[in-house]
Amino acid sequence: MVSETPQQREITRLCIQCALMLLQHGAESTVVEQLSSRLGVDSVESSISANAIVLTTIMNGHCLTSTRKNVDRGINMHVVTEVQHVVIMAEHKLLDVAGVEKRLTGIKPLCYPRWLVVTIVALSCGCFSKLNCGGWDAFVVTMLASGVAMYVRQVLTSLHLNPLINSCITTFVATSVSGLLLRVPTFHQTSTVAMAASVLLLVPGFPLINAVADMFKGHVNTGLARWAVASLLTLATCIGVVAAMAIWGLRTWA
Repeated sequence: MVSETPQQREITRLCIQCALMLLQHGAESTVVEQLSSRLGVDSVESSISANAIVLTTIMNGHCLTSTRKNVDRGINMHVVTEVQHVVIMAEHKLLDVAGVEKRLTGIKPLCYPRWLVVTIVALSCGCFSKLNCGGWDAFVVTMLASGVAMYVRQVLTSLHLNPLINSCITTFVATSVSGLLLRVPTFHQTSTVAMAASVLLLVPGFPLINAVADMFKGHVNTGLARWAVASLLTLATCIGVVAAMAIWGLRTWA
C-alpha cells in the first residue's frame, strides 16, 4: 500500500488552515466547507463543529485526515474575504502551494481605530433612537451612552475578558449612562427609547444569522451551538439591563 505524498500532506494542511481561519472569523459552515475543498485535490470531506474541524483529503486514491481545534477570534469579514481571494487565485493557477501558504500566513485581521469604531457605533445607535420617534434629545443621550459603552467593551475585550461577562458589564454601563442622563433636567422629557437604543450595539445579530443559515443548510449541530452562544449573549445583556435599572432605580423603557 502506497502512503500519501508530501504534496498531499502540504495541501491537506493548507485546506484545514483555510477552513480554520474562516470558522474562527465568523464564516458560515457552508462557506467553510466549500472554500476548503477548492485547493487542488480530488475530494475533500470535512466535519465542522463549534470547537473543532476534522478534514480528510483524497488524492490519487490516498486519504489523509487532519484535525484542528477551533478558537473563536471574533467576527472579521476582512479575513473571510481575503481567504476567498486566495482560493480563487489558486483555482485559476495564479498561486502554487507555496504561494497559497504565504498568502494565508500573511492574512491579518483588519482592525479599525478605537475612536472610529466608537464614533460609528454611537452614531448608528443614535440614528436608531431618532428613527423610533426619540427626538434629537434622545439622539444625544443614546450617542453618549452607546459611545461610552462601546469604549468600555473595547477595553474589556483587550483584557480578554469572557464575552458573556463583557456583554453584561457593557450593557450595565450603557443602561446606567442613558438612564442617569434622563434624570438630568435638560433630558427630563426625553423618550425612554434612548435607553433601549443605547444597548443595540450588543445585539448578536451576526451569530444568530449564521446559526439559522447553518441549520437551514444542514449543519444543525454547528447552528445549534452558535444559537446557544447567541442566546447566552442575549441573556447576559438582559442581566446587565435589569441590574442597572434595579441599582439606580431607573424608569422602564415602556
